[in-house]
Amino acid sequence: MAVISGIVLAGGTSSRLGRPKQLLDLGGRPILQHVLEAARAGGLDEVVVVLGHLAAEVAAALSLPPGARTVVNPDYATGQASSLRSGLAAADPRSEAALILLGDQPGMRPADIEAVASAFLRGAGPVVQASYRGAPGHPVLFARQVWPELLAVGGDRGARDVLKAHPDWVTRVDLDIDAPPDLDTQEDYERLRRQAL
Repeated sequence: MAVISGIVLAGGTSSRLGRPKQLLDLGGRPILQHVLEAARAGGLDEVVVVLGHLAAEVAAALSLPPGARTVVNPDYATGQASSLRSGLAAADPRSEAALILLGDQPGMRPADIEAVASAFLRGAGPVVQASYRGAPGHPVLFARQVWPELLAVGGDRGARDVLKAHPDWVTRVDLDIDAPPDLDTQEDYERLRRQAL
């Protein structure tokens, strides 16, 4: 059976929010904790959480589920691409694919993760991406054979450049539900808190 690594990108500075969004409380747990729990419940073999800004503080607030560990990206200020590189470098050497999750999507559902991973295990690839009612989103899975493309990306672009450059690589998994919202602003946070009540 293929080993699939979850890589949770959580190293950003939360510049638009003005405080570390990874630590914001949602239902009695930090935002980032929700993502970790979804990753584990989604059946991934391991979860690598990439921290950066206030890494020690964020790590101390987390309760890592079994099979999860943190790594620190010392270059987090250069943007998401460096966190992606840190996560790939820390993945299990036996890993055949990396499923990328965002640390600011506490509404990520284990079923969405499972759907993307299952498509890869059934032979889809080398890139498998969730699509919510026709709109592409996260998670996105990358087979190891295309990791060199990800490692070459710079700045704050993350994997978007790779998806754009190689649309023929991408298999979409259509999910007939709304995409889990990102948390970027105070308004986003208030909306998430209302939904969690």
